[in-house]
Amino acid sequence: MRPLFISGIGTEIGKTIASAVLVEKLQADYWKPVQSGELENSDSMLVERLISNRKTIIHPEAYRLTQPFSPHKSAALDGITIDLDNIHLPKTDNQLIIEGAGGLMVPLNEKDLIVDLIKKFDAEVILVSKNYLGSINHTLLSVELLKKRSIPIRKLIFCGESNPSSEDAIYSQTGLDILRIPFFNVLNKEKIAEFANQLSYNFNP
Repeated sequence: MRPLFISGIGTEIGKTIASAVLVEKLQADYWKPVQSGELENSDSMLVERLISNRKTIIHPEAYRLTQPFSPHKSAALDGITIDLDNIHLPKTDNQLIIEGAGGLMVPLNEKDLIVDLIKKFDAEVILVSKNYLGSINHTLLSVELLKKRSIPIRKLIFCGESNPSSEDAIYSQTGLDILRIPFFNVLNKEKIAEFANQLSYNFNP
């Protein structure tokens, strides 16, 4: 079972909310390999607070960096270097959902990017987009990069407010399967469970 890697077209796109929805829907395990900053309120902690099922295991991060910057800068400030050889998939028989840091081209060190981590894990990508001025360009560039690296894209998620014009333009260019996750006025485990339970979308290949 190949892991599913949640990546975005940029930062503050909704990757963690999308991760929580998918983890709850699939009762999958969750793993954030690199956490930059917010160690007392990490993405792993947020996903754990937002899910209700008892099957999911939240696996510990490989790197916990104290500063809220791009991983390569946060690691440098902490006096360490992120080494891909030290990042290993957690052992699990369950579906594993991996959440990245920022977008695909975010640097982990002087030579490796998030997309290199995806390739190392032989993962399929669920790409998270959000509608804003420029998001069509950012989404299509992300899709082109994944195709160039021969990394399969399982789904495209639009997170937040809908914009049919932008979404239709992206679909016409990519033909990707699309899922919409709405903006939640109240974000808690009840809302995540309610949305996940109503979701009839098939995440199988």
